[in-house]
Amino acid sequence: MFCNKENVNILTALLVAHGVRNAVVCPGSRNVPIVHNLNECSEIACHPVTDERSAGFYALGMAQFLQQPVVVCVTSGSALLNLAPAIAEAYYQHQSIIAVSADRPAAWIDQLDGQTLSQSDALGRFVRKAVTLPEPENDEERWYCNRLVNEALMAARQRGSGPVHINVPISEPLYDFSVLALPSERKIEWLSAYSPQVVAFSKLKKHLEHASKPMIVIGQVSENVISPFWITLNRQNAVILQESLSGFGNESHIEEVLTMIGDDTRYLPDLILYIGGNIVSKRLKQFLRQARNIESWAISEDGVVHDTFMQLQYVIECGVESLPDRLWEGAVNGAHQAYCALWQTLMMRAEDCIDTFIPPYSQMAVVRMFEQKMNDQFHGMAFVHYANSSSVRVGNIYGRRYHYVNRGVNGIEGSLSTAAGFSLVCRERIYLVIGDLSFFYDQNALWNERLRGNLRILLLNNGGGGIFNRFEGLKQSAAREQLVMGCHHTSAESLCQTYGLTYLCAHNEEELYRSAMSDFLSLESESPVLLEVFTDIQEDSRALAEFEAMFNHCFNS
Repeated sequence: MFCNKENVNILTALLVAHGVRNAVVCPGSRNVPIVHNLNECSEIACHPVTDERSAGFYALGMAQFLQQPVVVCVTSGSALLNLAPAIAEAYYQHQSIIAVSADRPAAWIDQLDGQTLSQSDALGRFVRKAVTLPEPENDEERWYCNRLVNEALMAARQRGSGPVHINVPISEPLYDFSVLALPSERKIEWLSAYSPQVVAFSKLKKHLEHASKPMIVIGQVSENVISPFWITLNRQNAVILQESLSGFGNESHIEEVLTMIGDDTRYLPDLILYIGGNIVSKRLKQFLRQARNIESWAISEDGVVHDTFMQLQYVIECGVESLPDRLWEGAVNGAHQAYCALWQTLMMRAEDCIDTFIPPYSQMAVVRMFEQKMNDQFHGMAFVHYANSSSVRVGNIYGRRYHYVNRGVNGIEGSLSTAAGFSLVCRERIYLVIGDLSFFYDQNALWNERLRGNLRILLLNNGGGGIFNRFEGLKQSAAREQLVMGCHHTSAESLCQTYGLTYLCAHNEEELYRSAMSDFLSLESESPVLLEVFTDIQEDSRALAEFEAMFNHCFNS
């Protein structure tokens, strides 16, 4: 029988799954549920040591001989601090010690309660990873707890091995041992970059070939890291989803296709391979998180767990450029072809719908015109940056080339400065499409006398944060316009005069089409050029609504 503490049971199950076979345990009260569980596991041998300082070195000696991770378990309070000398020694010896500390609930830290101190980072820089587990109350917290334990146990073996710290808050009552069996927990397996990568890729290929509905999701990667040839070669066997920041263009039309799919589970994969960094589409994340009992792999340059779709099982530590050209060894699989055809049909319908929809004068119309003219005039001779929020989302509809965008944390600040810095070290034209709040927030980027005429800024000014205008629930709040959307009546014209930029503007469709966009793209200038296009925030929302309606009509007709 095991304890009734869910975080302790998740921890115990994963210690067994990751091959931990020895634990040094110290006496105490708060850590009783952990010690009890370890003792109940036939796979784990428990070794009692009363002095925590000595116990840490006991674990170190075992790890030295076994060359395997060893647990040292202590109770709450100063008991954990006594492990510091042994953990520091293990850090410099590259020995895998798993320090497991029981803790009081967070609410009682620093409240003059007995045996409480801040334990979360008590071992400082001498551990490879420090996690504090939640006491789960719902599925998302259980997933989080599972992920944290997996991350810590993987870190103990990565980059030459080292100690880690798992802190376990445990609420009273402490002594309920009524659970019949440990849960079946998802183990995330790390495939080491230090072993021959051919082994890791061989295993990946085998799993891909056995899947019926494989999907490859490509997040943000550097330009040209993934070639069109690689996409074409592997698209025969898997659905490949990417955005304009994921390669050479957006042919997947993720948002539009998912609108068509709705709740149709036929489109869910049974295996996901995630490559690269962030993706823009929130809808894709929500869609793939619906999948259950599927296999999920990730290519991670640093071996860190990024469990975006909440199903991760395998992490291959390597750079994207190390991927083999072909992920399949055998012939094209019939089941793969059927699954790819299912998605490809909708992608082609989405393409047709986008091509036939002519948006009214709005930010959509501006970006559509910009992207079309870029494709006609520049081909590969210019770089395109997008700011976050509405700008990049509309850019993903019409983009057919690689887009640079700050998607690491998705903030609106710094997009102008990033593009400006890019332009200083590049001879080609740099185009930035940016919304008004992002632009004015980062206006000091223009306070630089070295900026040249290769920097071109397309400023979409609708007088506020337009993305918030689409949230129906927000319309009920009196704080919406001034405090959330940041509505304003500011123009960039005076800024351009101050900083010596060439200023262009358009207030309507006629001005935009007659000369403003053409001048913006073709005008020769020694100084940066800014085109400010004024639109109405309500019309921008209406254009997007019409697009979605037209899109659904294209699909249903």
